[in-house]
Amino acid sequence: MKRLILGSLICAFALTSCSSVTLLRTKEMKAVGDDVKKDVQEVKEEVKASTEASKARIDSLEQVIDSLALVQKRMKVELSMLSSKIAEISDRNDSHHEELLYRLDLLLGKSDKILSKKVVVNGQTAVAPADSDAISAEKMQTLDSLFNTARADYHKGEVKLAYSEFKQIYEESKKGQIASDALYWMGVCLADANQMDKAKVVFGRVVKAFPDAPKTCASLLKLSNIAASEGDLKTQKQYLQTILGTKSCSDSNEFLQAAEILETILNSETATEPAPVDSTQK
Repeated sequence: MKRLILGSLICAFALTSCSSVTLLRTKEMKAVGDDVKKDVQEVKEEVKASTEASKARIDSLEQVIDSLALVQKRMKVELSMLSSKIAEISDRNDSHHEELLYRLDLLLGKSDKILSKKVVVNGQTAVAPADSDAISAEKMQTLDSLFNTARADYHKGEVKLAYSEFKQIYEESKKGQIASDALYWMGVCLADANQMDKAKVVFGRVVKAFPDAPKTCASLLKLSNIAASEGDLKTQKQYLQTILGTKSCSDSNEFLQAAEILETILNSETATEPAPVDSTQK
């Protein structure tokens, strides 16, 4: 009986000890599990914070790229406007320079004519009677004054009035630089009035009738611009190539503009050409 009781006590003690060890192990495993969960949660939070920071940086970079693209567009527009203004100022300066040269030639011509009319008779100077050349010089002076008036009317926006004045100059002169200049400005007035067909005829007349005149290069460039506005790329390139092939245009602003425009056209055509197909790769 005593042995039975002792055995029962030993078994109970053993079970109690096992239970305590199991409970202790369970607590330890739970603590380890909690630590692991805590570490995982911290890692998740770090990854989330890093992801949000990366996303914020990406958004900031995208905003910077968008702002740079907008600045680039604005710069292109401003450069285009500046280029147009420079070309306009250059054209006005060239026209003014031509007017000054024309007036100088006119004054020198009148001076030569006056000197040639002086006749020395018996040591005394007499003035010969006026001839048809003197009348022509006076007429040219009148046409020159009318030309300046027409130019002034054009810049005031009186295109119709300026056209009639340029036409009068051309019809009364027919030859010489003043005739080619007047005919050119007639074409400009027609183009400003959106009468492109008539403008093309007038500019073409300048090129044909005055091939060596200063306004021939400008007329060719105007014809090129009209062709471009009509979508006729082939004709536009022909006019540009004509400018580049005309000797009298080699030192003009129109030559530089034609070269730049033609280069842009050729570059755009090269960029749009399909890539060649390699027959060996099939």
